[in-house]
Amino acid sequence: MALLRIPSEDRVIDDVDAIRSFLLPHGIHYDRWAVAGRIDRDASQEEILAAYEPEVTALKERGGYITADVVNVTPDVPNLQEMLDKFNQEHRHAEDEVRFIVKGSGIFYINPENGDPVYSIEVQEGDLINVPAGTKHWFDLCADRSIRAIRLFKEKAGWTPLYTGDGIASSYQPLCFGPNYLAGKGIHIEQAVTLTA
Repeated sequence: MALLRIPSEDRVIDDVDAIRSFLLPHGIHYDRWAVAGRIDRDASQEEILAAYEPEVTALKERGGYITADVVNVTPDVPNLQEMLDKFNQEHRHAEDEVRFIVKGSGIFYINPENGDPVYSIEVQEGDLINVPAGTKHWFDLCADRSIRAIRLFKEKAGWTPLYTGDGIASSYQPLCFGPNYLAGKGIHIEQAVTLTA
């Protein structure tokens, strides 16, 4: 299930309905679809698309999307960091960014136009997110550096990142990376231990 974080307010939202309510005024659609018991997370693209055909068809009709595919990113993808660097800078797209997470996790940071604080949505297995065209955002993978997701497009060219030139993304670390990521960056967290007599 997704986690929504508002770093400047030190606030985390983990309730599905509360996440939906928070995102809706920003034009972002969030939903949950079952994965466990419905599809093998390592199934082929064709099997995954067939398993979610009713939902994908409904999204296509509602949003005007013409095609869907399954992206499979793992640590073994050649030039993975180079690929990620295209999306971990603040950018927009000319069309919606629609993703349903079948396996793995990632984090979207949203920089609202209305002056609200930057917030993040960590998406995990079963999460559906639709970030509207023109929304300032950036994306990164979580610690396992893998994600498998259904993507929907009006046209694939619309998914090209249009960079804002704002370096804001460098001020935010992907929190879902956890202690191993932080240690790799030279950040060490000491955990307090309370001893009782």
